[in-house]
Amino acid sequence: MNESRRGFVAKAALVGAVAAVGVVGVQASSSSSKGSNGVVVGKSKKKEITYKKTQAWEDYYKSAL
Repeated sequence: MNESRRGFVAKAALVGAVAAVGVVGVQASSSSSKGSNGVVVGKSKKKEITYKKTQAWEDYYKSAL
């Protein structure tokens, strides 16, 4: 009885792993075909500010070099 349960669990885990690899492969191939290079393009009117020049940043960059 325990041997059949262990066999079932082992087969189920193997099937689950194969299915997960398949799903990841499909997602990778579909996302790379768009050519967006990971950049999301939207219609936002807001300007994105990623860096603002301040004295603290200047001190940080001077000390990092």
